[in-house]
Order: sequence, then structure tokens, then C-alpha cells
Amino acid sequence: MPRLPRDVLVLASLENDEANRCVDLFRRPDGSHGFEEFRRDAEDAGAWTPVSYYAAARYETQAASLAAARRAVAWLSPRTPGSPAA
Repeated sequence: MPRLPRDVLVLASLENDEANRCVDLFRRPDGSHGFEEFRRDAEDAGAWTPVSYYAAARYETQAASLAAARRAVAWLSPRTPGSPAA
């Protein structure tokens, strides 16, 4: 599975309570925003592995990408620690 391109700037990384899932909110060099969900499992030596293909979608703002992530990722809630809206 592809990782995030090196030229994106990760603006926030939001983890679940178990610290085995996260959503990265990022900005591309062209100014568009996006997000991707990752998992971390012992069999992967603790490396973050993408689990979805959300990163291709483009949003105008970080807030729009966060709203889309909340709709797409069941465990991500408005009260997720580190969330820009928390």
C-alpha cells in the first residue's frame, strides 16, 4: 500500500484510545488538503500502515478534510484528543 507522498505536510495526527489507529490530516504543496487512516500492528513491527485510500481526495481546507475524515472513519469522533476542533 502506498504511504503519503514525501512532499505533503502533516498538520495533525489523531490517534484512537488504543494507539493502534490514526488519521493524518495533511496539506499538499498545491494548497489542497487531505487525510489518510493508518493502523499499527505488532506483526508490522509497529510501523504505521495505510488501511484506506482516502488520501487521493482533495479538500479546500483542513476543516473540510477533518469533517470528511469524521464521516469516513467510524472511530474518529469530535472529541478525539489532538483534534483541531476538540
